[in-house]
Amino acid sequence: MSSLPRRVKCVAKASTSEELPSFLNSSSESEEEEEEWEPNSKTARRPRLPAKTEAKTKKATAPRSTVARKMVKKVAIKEEMDVSLPIAPVEDNKMQLLKPKEENAGTKPKSLNRTPEVPKKMEINSFQGRNQNSLVSDEKPSTSVPVVKQEKCEEELAFDEPPSKKIKLNACPEGKPVKNLGGKKIKEEFEMNWDIVQALSEITNVEPWVCANLIWLFQEENTIPFIARYRKELINNLEADALREVQHALEELRTVAKKTHTMIQKLKKEGKLSSCLLKGLLNCRTLEELDHVSAPYKTGSKGTKAQRAKQLGLEPAALSLLQNPMELNLFSYIRPNTKGLGNIQEVEAGVQHILADIFAKDKDTLDFIRKLCQQRYISIQSTLAKVSSKNGNEKDIDKFQLYHEFSCNIKNIQHHQILAINRGENLKILTVKVNVPDGVKNEFCWWCVNERWRPKQFLKPEFMRLLRSSVEDAYKRLIYPLLCREFRSKLTSDAEKESVMMFGRNLRQLLLTSPVRGRALMGVDPGYKHGCKLAIISPTSQILHTDVVYLHSGQGFREAEKIKRLLLQYNCSTVVIGNGTACRETEAYFADLIMKKYFAPLDVVYCIVSEAGASIYSVSPEASKEMPDLDPNLRSAVSIARRVQDPLAELVKIEPKHIGVGMYQHDVSQTLLKATLDSVVEECVSFVGVDINICSEILLRHIAGLNTNRAKNIIEWREKNGPFINREQLKEVKGLGPKTFQQCAGFIRFNQEYIKTFCSNKKNELGSHALLTKAGALGKKKSKLTSCASQQPNPLDQTCIHPESYNIAMRFLSLIGGNANDIGKPDMQQKVNVVIQKEGLEGTAKRLNTTVHTLQLIIDGLTQPEGYDIRTDFDKPDFKRSIVCFEDLSVGAILTGKVENATPFGVFVDIGVGKAGLIPVRNITEAKLSKVKKRRSLGLGPGERVEVKVLNVDIPRLRITLDLIRVL
Repeated sequence: MSSLPRRVKCVAKASTSEELPSFLNSSSESEEEEEEWEPNSKTARRPRLPAKTEAKTKKATAPRSTVARKMVKKVAIKEEMDVSLPIAPVEDNKMQLLKPKEENAGTKPKSLNRTPEVPKKMEINSFQGRNQNSLVSDEKPSTSVPVVKQEKCEEELAFDEPPSKKIKLNACPEGKPVKNLGGKKIKEEFEMNWDIVQALSEITNVEPWVCANLIWLFQEENTIPFIARYRKELINNLEADALREVQHALEELRTVAKKTHTMIQKLKKEGKLSSCLLKGLLNCRTLEELDHVSAPYKTGSKGTKAQRAKQLGLEPAALSLLQNPMELNLFSYIRPNTKGLGNIQEVEAGVQHILADIFAKDKDTLDFIRKLCQQRYISIQSTLAKVSSKNGNEKDIDKFQLYHEFSCNIKNIQHHQILAINRGENLKILTVKVNVPDGVKNEFCWWCVNERWRPKQFLKPEFMRLLRSSVEDAYKRLIYPLLCREFRSKLTSDAEKESVMMFGRNLRQLLLTSPVRGRALMGVDPGYKHGCKLAIISPTSQILHTDVVYLHSGQGFREAEKIKRLLLQYNCSTVVIGNGTACRETEAYFADLIMKKYFAPLDVVYCIVSEAGASIYSVSPEASKEMPDLDPNLRSAVSIARRVQDPLAELVKIEPKHIGVGMYQHDVSQTLLKATLDSVVEECVSFVGVDINICSEILLRHIAGLNTNRAKNIIEWREKNGPFINREQLKEVKGLGPKTFQQCAGFIRFNQEYIKTFCSNKKNELGSHALLTKAGALGKKKSKLTSCASQQPNPLDQTCIHPESYNIAMRFLSLIGGNANDIGKPDMQQKVNVVIQKEGLEGTAKRLNTTVHTLQLIIDGLTQPEGYDIRTDFDKPDFKRSIVCFEDLSVGAILTGKVENATPFGVFVDIGVGKAGLIPVRNITEAKLSKVKKRRSLGLGPGERVEVKVLNVDIPRLRITLDLIRVL
């Protein structure tokens, strides 16, 4: 698991199934109350669901671009062109390499005071009719297959500055590792006025060629672990986290497209669809934009002021004021007996509402105001709500003390601050407001009157006054509330995204905690009244003994004898204590006995482990099936012990969100949270790998490509036919087709010693039946035994090398003069080093007609020792013999501890005093982090051991502030 790619600013997506908050649901054109904006709950700006994509192919219209409205500099379209990438057809699993597009930095920025230029509409089939010479393919070999013909396309992109995720020349020395997949252009089920590849690239800041490849890979139902490990050259060596970001962004774009077309069909059926409205809907890229455009036309709406004015026949007057004001006579529209047309003031008000509606729906106008806001100081403010200050819970109000008078620039506000403000607002403790300076309004109104909506002819003073009033009305009643919703939505979705990603990083760190193998463990689930539950497990996780002891009811000395007898009987010298109720007292009890050497001759140590989710698991159907004869309370003690022996195998049994290593996890989209955490579990289990012949069904179902039914079928096949001999046998399992085999095969391991022993026994069994066969007594059993004997073990099955690369691996072995039976031995490493030092990695890859990534994976697989586990690079639990009390802490004390949880504002460290201390994020610098171990990010993660210094001890509030000295 290599280091993470550089982080990208990418907006978090809430699920489409989540309820939209009130600040998105409310119409932007509601009546007099339109100025107020009171959000209710979580945003659902861009839903991110890693669901499998099953898109029907239709032609997608190319994007129609206007003034850039992105927060960072991104790709600018220079001339009329087709931005979607050509996709080379896949034939016989052959794939093609394409160069990334060349950059052209000569784009001239547009002046703010000019009318935005609208590029010409891009032709759908412009790619086919051009001189295609910009994208030139190179004869670069694929992962395991040869190259197909070259394909060229003329596309010019201008870059103001390089995106953050540029080609990594260290990983891809060629500088052009791209293979473009598929055929023709990327086609989506629902076509829009923007191209999905370009839109995805702009959102995620990933190069368009990578986005095109990923869309195709996801469309072909490839899993993230498979793509991250075996398709590196197609994705520019992105990590799993970045792939999840792209997948979520793709899902939300498709959700917007689907909802847009549903709305179009609905409006068409109701007869409300006009060409202008259709264009506006097809330009929408986010749910907020879609809601803004479609809100006035929703069923049940009493209609906006503009719609009511149009029904009175005032639309020609409004259009005439902009196009031909010399011939406009508003007095001719007066109808004394008609409400809304009774006098000149009512007619002018109706015209004003129509003009305001036109201005607020215009794409160029909205682009201008958004760009203007990016350059100004926009702040978000929170104050104590008047209602809560009178009759609110004082304890809850104190929790939000920091935000009673809070103001911050929206560009600088932290993610946890946004989530805290939103929670306070939902509890009606805080009132939140977005402040846009008056200068923005003044400049916007001037630009509208003098630039964008300047009449084509001279305006009379009363008409000019009406135009100015319309612009101000559009800003105050429609555009300003929209901007507030957009700012709040983006801030909330960014914060949710970061919260979910932080949870995922913490979960990965926890799942990859190094296992403690080869020793018996005693698990202790602490308790007062109902006693402490004990469970002793063997080095192979078998339950040896369970019991209940009452340590905190005056029987501690008598129970110590029982504990000592059990530890000596099962030669157990490691105690694992859950961190729940009575943890501190139980820890003190064992620490006291250890200090007195009560358990001699055993040198007993203990550690504290999180028991989050243990009680939920103990009453689950899986636990009942695994431990049917045990009381649920004793099952939790078993789970606590196994969390140290093999954390990954035990924690996958628990729903990830119950493990509790996140921040504001109940305030974010639960669908997004579940999808991300499940993906992280799948990634961890797959990258660690499982032994197909001994792993549990629960662990197996988390392997990439497998699910509950397929895992169950594998276990049934194993029970019926005996152990699997090689990976090819997986194809015999019901439900494992070629695609599933491709996804899961590389992550499944085979213990060669176990298989050789099994095959040897089978040969003896076959020999003993040979005489019976001649006598005609064996019958149909002969074919089964013969077929089993014909299955030969493959040494490559114990490695991370994918079966599709076995041919290359065997050729590489021939090249270095190695033998497949020497995999993982020192001799193999020496032979590999000799060849690589002589020809280099690139030269060897070229000689084998493969890529550097594939060759590196083969080398890793051949040289890693037998039984290699990536988790050995991660931290083990922190074992202790003594205890420190909270009152014993003093400022300046140097302590060691273990990271419990990581958040954007700091890291919580367990220093053994019953209360975790906080290392503020400002105290975590790159210089203090380990240089030896590859880090996925600058921050620390759960399970890491650190040396800290006590900076402050707040006994009344039970708070400890720490400084990081170094990572152990």
